[in-house]
Amino acid sequence: MSALSQYHDLILCVVSALEARDSYTSFHSSRVAEMVEALCRFMGITGDQEEHFHIAAHLHDVGKIGIRDDVLLKAGRLNDEEWEIMKSHSLQGYEILRKAKLFEEVAVIVRGHHERWDGKGYPDRLSGSSIPLGSRLIAIADSIDAMISDRPYRKGLDVSICKEEIKKERRDYVRSRRS
Repeated sequence: MSALSQYHDLILCVVSALEARDSYTSFHSSRVAEMVEALCRFMGITGDQEEHFHIAAHLHDVGKIGIRDDVLLKAGRLNDEEWEIMKSHSLQGYEILRKAKLFEEVAVIVRGHHERWDGKGYPDRLSGSSIPLGSRLIAIADSIDAMISDRPYRKGLDVSICKEEIKKERRDYVRSRRS
């Protein structure tokens, strides 16, 4: 059992604290982690790499702890200023996690989970294979969960529509494992 595995329960406690603060994220991180686990199985990713991806998926939104309540808990769409504040969560998550040597790789994955293949993501506008594979897998799972989940301002999409969106936008999320 690796050191990360030994901390899995503690990680889930941290995620639960965040989820208690924001009802939308309730169970979101667990759903994303389950999808990332399934993607890893599909791609043949095992061992420490799979474990880092799985833990990063659980913690991908931990930076939302640093987002003001009026932005994090807003019932409607965010304005431009609020959106810039919300976008800082991936960098805040990185800053939180990088302080523990055990989470250095996880921190890098968390930082990159909103990057896009075409370089139009955030916080670093990485593109292509410079985006960590774990970040790309979390981006897919996070997008799927966001599409199929109800939001205060819209009903979740049907799974068939979600599949079509992913097919249409797949170049923005992930390339081959060798990329």
